Amino acid sequence: MVYDVLVLGASYGSLFATKLLMAGHRATLVCTAPTADLITREGTIVRMPVKGRPAPVDLSSKHLPGVLSATTPAAVDPGRFDLIVLGMQEAQYGADGVRDLMDRVARSRKPCLAIMNMPPLPYLKRIAGLATETLQACYADPGVWKDFDPAQVTLASPDPQAFRPPDQPKNVLQVGLPTNFKAARFESPDATTVLRDLENDIEAARYDPGDGLLEIPVKLKVHESLFVPLAKWPMLIAGNYRCIRRDDMIPIRDAVHADVDTSRRVYDWVWQLCASLGAADEDMVPFDKYATAAQSLAKASSAARSLFGGAERIERVDCLVRRIAQQKGLQLDMLDEIVTLVDERLGKNRLPRVAGV
Repeated sequence: MVYDVLVLGASYGSLFATKLLMAGHRATLVCTAPTADLITREGTIVRMPVKGRPAPVDLSSKHLPGVLSATTPAAVDPGRFDLIVLGMQEAQYGADGVRDLMDRVARSRKPCLAIMNMPPLPYLKRIAGLATETLQACYADPGVWKDFDPAQVTLASPDPQAFRPPDQPKNVLQVGLPTNFKAARFESPDATTVLRDLENDIEAARYDPGDGLLEIPVKLKVHESLFVPLAKWPMLIAGNYRCIRRDDMIPIRDAVHADVDTSRRVYDWVWQLCASLGAADEDMVPFDKYATAAQSLAKASSAARSLFGGAERIERVDCLVRRIAQQKGLQLDMLDEIVTLVDERLGKNRLPRVAGV
């Protein structure tokens, strides 16, 4: 069966869309009008490192069996899609146009798979005993999520690392760490069936760059456990957010490996917090495996780059993890320091707007 999948976000979302196209499905990217025009003319290119090859493989949407289209938020009818993938950063969902689209998505009751670091509030509502009301302050616009049905929302840990090369047009994405999207099943069996069909089709897909069929990394892995996507939280707190310093930022690799013992303590503390919510050890990623992968992460995290690029809002997983910990009576000095640094930098970024400059 060929599925129609709507993907919000043409940057990171183009990675997931490319995997769908390889498997023969139809994907529609939601983006700005100039980017939609560019993609309509030229398609997308995802540069993927493949083990055993000296150079990345360019996966052009024009040469894949699936069908790609691109459009703006105002032009989308969510009701005609089988699955909706939320591939933007959380702070973008309240933007003009996107906010209205999200209202239509919620009313459509179509299954939504988030590939975000910041979990949607409806997904968190599926975790027993978690008071989501106290977590709303961590979201740029918590009202975005009020009409979503938690049974139709799930989360995939966005483990693959990718970025837009600064010297390339906006239809090009470079994958730095080609790991898998690890998704929790939906509460809805029918919606979970869609995910499992896509998982199987992506697993079976191969690509011929001209010298024979290749298995291309970055798969979709669907898990019965609700808690598998939480495995990203220790990585974010021990690595991504520790890229942020008071006056500058450092690569994820340096944040993790400059003081491995401290990184391990932070990682294990967040792991235990996830366990207190219900995560089992097999849901998580061992620190040593993460630390090895972090060796290849030579750029600062997207959160750090956004902060030092002047962003007034970023995804606040640091805030979210701390508030969840407070519900459990837990506290970590390093996490408090991270939250303070992010708050301070965001305050500085907002000063011109507040002053009317």
